[in-house]
Amino acid sequence: MLVIIGYLVVIGTVFGGFVISGGNLASLFQPVELLIIGGAGVGAFIVGNNAKSLKATGKAVVRLFIGRRYNKAVYMDLMALLFLLLSKSRVNGLMSLEKDIEDPASSDIFSAYPRLLSDPSLINFVLDYFRLMISGSMNVHEIEALMDEEIETCEEELEVPANSLNTLGDAFPAFGIVAAVMGVVNALAAADRPAAELGMLIAHAMVGTFLGILIAYGFVLPLATLLRQKSSDQVKILQCIKVTLLSSLNGYAPQIAVEFGRKTIYNSERPSFDELENHVREVKSSASIKSRQEAA
Repeated sequence: MLVIIGYLVVIGTVFGGFVISGGNLASLFQPVELLIIGGAGVGAFIVGNNAKSLKATGKAVVRLFIGRRYNKAVYMDLMALLFLLLSKSRVNGLMSLEKDIEDPASSDIFSAYPRLLSDPSLINFVLDYFRLMISGSMNVHEIEALMDEEIETCEEELEVPANSLNTLGDAFPAFGIVAAVMGVVNALAAADRPAAELGMLIAHAMVGTFLGILIAYGFVLPLATLLRQKSSDQVKILQCIKVTLLSSLNGYAPQIAVEFGRKTIYNSERPSFDELENHVREVKSSASIKSRQEAA
């Protein structure tokens, strides 16, 4: 939604200012210039990216028009999920989590958090490292090194669409110049025409430079910046999981391990200490009631 609002502001201020200054919008409508700039940009984008990058960029751009993915509510769910898993493993041993990990959709713990289950990359990260913890074949330092490697790989993958759009945005002003030069060449070839017609041809040519710069800095490059911000959000939630699990492996109680994870969250999404403590207390209380009901 914010992307659309931003685009409307760009269009309104640029073209509105042009009209207020006495300009004629019809003179800016140059479909041939748009064809040259847009076609060259798309062609260069295809040449500069493989099929995997093109697909990833397309999916990433679609997600940009969706609201913030990892908000405070998602982090609260994540903290509660990790607390329940770590508490169960602390009381009954890590092997007690085997059924939950192998079939999360049927697990009472996981099924209570559908928002997390709907995110395969996030839930698989949690499942994979609990499997390693259950296996007991790796020490804390080895798991930490593996986590760092996976998070770094994820970061590199997420950077591909942003880099692709950034390169495309940088190219648009140059393609605008190409369109403008071609227009000037066309105007000079018609130098025998009346001055008014010649001036119109030159004005049309200059629209190419204008469009190239506007498309780059008003539309494409802001998307690359937004992609990097969303990528940072996705990496941050993986780091939160990493810190929480490593704290537990180092012997800290589940509530303390969750607190360590809370400290890694950005301020805009981070619940306060009291909020998290109350939430964990509620989760613990509801889990106790449920276990007593099952026992009865």
